[in-house]
This record gives sequence, C-alpha cells and structure tokens, in this order.
Amino acid sequence: MTDGTALTGGRIPGTVLSIDAMGGDQGPAAVIGGMAKAVEKNPDLRFIVHGNRPELERLLEKRGALAKRCELRHTDDVVRMDDKPSNVLRHGKGTSMWSAIEAVRAGEAPVAISCGNTGALMLMSMTRLRKIEGVNRPAIACLWPSRNPSGFNVMLDAGADIRADAEDLLQYALMGASYARNGLDLERPRVGVLNVGTEEYKGRAEIKVAADLIARVAPAADFDFVGFVEGVDLPSDKVDVVVTDGFTGNVALKTGEGTARMIRDLMGEAFRYSPLSRIAALLAYTSLRRLSKRIDPRNVNGGVFLGLNGTVVKSHGSSDATGFAAAIKLGARLAASGFNQRLATRIAQAEHAAALAMQTREEQA
Repeated sequence: MTDGTALTGGRIPGTVLSIDAMGGDQGPAAVIGGMAKAVEKNPDLRFIVHGNRPELERLLEKRGALAKRCELRHTDDVVRMDDKPSNVLRHGKGTSMWSAIEAVRAGEAPVAISCGNTGALMLMSMTRLRKIEGVNRPAIACLWPSRNPSGFNVMLDAGADIRADAEDLLQYALMGASYARNGLDLERPRVGVLNVGTEEYKGRAEIKVAADLIARVAPAADFDFVGFVEGVDLPSDKVDVVVTDGFTGNVALKTGEGTARMIRDLMGEAFRYSPLSRIAALLAYTSLRRLSKRIDPRNVNGGVFLGLNGTVVKSHGSSDATGFAAAIKLGARLAASGFNQRLATRIAQAEHAAALAMQTREEQA
C-alpha cells in the first residue's frame, strides 16, 4: 500500500477518486472488484480507499498491481443500509463514508464514490461539502438509456428530495443541462419537464410555473426547452434532460430497472425453452449479447449528487463489481472535465437570468 503522499502530492499522474469501500449490500469485495475492472479500462486511475484496513489489504493482495494504486485509510465503523441518516450525521465521524467525503472536502480527490445508504450519504455530503451558492435543494442525476446518439438521457431528481417547487425544478434544469454538457458532451442540451401529458394545461400548478420559468431562462442558460414530456419520452431521442421531483424520479428509476431485469430474464427463459430455441439463441448470440449489455442497469450505474461543493457519485446499493466499475468510470469522467467548477460557474451565471425571469413573471401576474 502507498502512504498517500504520491497520490495527493501529484507525483503520480492520473485521476484520484475517493472510495467508500464498506457501503453497499455486497461489501468491500464488490467494490475492490469494481476498482480492478475500472483500472483495466483506465490505467491512469488512482484511489484513496476508506474502510477496514486488514480486510481491504486481504482483498487487494489478490488483485496484483491494483494495491500500488491505492492509499488505504482505516476506519472502524460502517454506515449500514438501515441506519437513520440523522443518527449517522451525529455519530458517523468514524465511518468509511464520512472519511471518503472528507477527502473531497480537503481537496485530496475531486470525486467520492459510495454504494452505501443514500439518505445518509446525501445528508453527510450536504453537511460536509455544503451547497453551491444559489442552490436550494441538491438533486441526484442519473443516466437513462435512450435512443439519442450518446445512448443516454439525464434524469433528475432521482430521489434526493421528494419535494420540489417551481424554483427547485428550475435549478434542476440548470444543473441537468450542465451535467449533460460535461457528462455527455452535448453543446446545447434539450430540457423537458416530466408531466402527465404534453398539453400546456395539464399538471400541477408548480409544474406549470416551472415550465414558464425554464422557458424564460433557457436562452441565457444556453439550452433548449422542449416543454412537457411524458414517461414514454424517458428513453426517447426527443429530450436530453428530464426534470422532475425526487419522488416521481425515484419511482420511474426503480420501475425502469425492474423492467429491464424482467425483459432480460424472460428472454433467457424463452431461449432455453426447447432445443430449437437454444439453437436460435446460438445463432443470435452476438445480437443478444449486445442487447443484454444495452439494457443492463449495471452499465449505467451511478447517480451524481448535483449542487454541492464537490462531486459525489452514488452507486446502487446492490452493485456488483460491474456496477461499481461503471460508477467509477462516471466519476473519473466528471473529475477529468472539471465538472463541479463548471457547474458552479453555470449556476452563478444563470441566477441573474432566473431572477429577471421571476421578476418579469410577477410583473405580468
């Protein structure tokens, strides 16, 4: 193991990520496995790994050169999936999650990644990293497989906060557009608001107000507003960023994941049904493998906490090595792009435009 000097002092080139190794349902073995997979694709990665040192050392011994890319920071405690976020905030200073976030707060790594308790991770991140000036509610942004050339759409909020008023939805639009620029390389993202229909008269009052505000701010914030979108548009090429409240977004996300798994399982059963279907599966093997990879939720794993003074990637709680590797890939890309600095700048620039839009609307009311 390294002592951390080379990683944080800059003598070894590469992107440094802060890893909570103890969170999640599958424990540190899945996390270390994901790190190993990620390094195979990106040899410039380095890690500050937080957790039980003896256990992590045993796992890293089996991974050869991966150990040389890691600085281990021992912690005695773990945030469990059923822990109350408020209790974790009061008593979680000795946990791997707290330590991982502190490395970002100290500037030792630009991104922290954890597959631990979502509520605890969000509350701890908000408390230690603080919100970007101008942001009322941070949001979780997730990537949704789509027909767009990039292969994905961005949806937020995916569950950080079940409430969202019109101003919150406007901020989600600003943050989502910035994420799409840096995460998907879209010069001018298309933003839509999730609603029960595309007609202007449909939806709750705050959604209609938000749509009006977003439309007014869009030109100054350098994105296109496409209006209301429906659930069927989540995987479409009609929109790049879908804005919604955390309750709706989380239900949509979990429904999509469950549907993808069901389709994969049903296809497997169908192709195992008879000798002829097994032959058909062999003939279609390449196409089936491509489809399976496309709809596999593990390959788009990783929700990003937007609106904080530091980037935190939340990997799914049940992530295996493949899923955690995907979260690492996302975190590395955001770190390399200087995403958080760009997001803060974009929000500051858009605040003035948003204030003018609000003032104009109030004068017209």
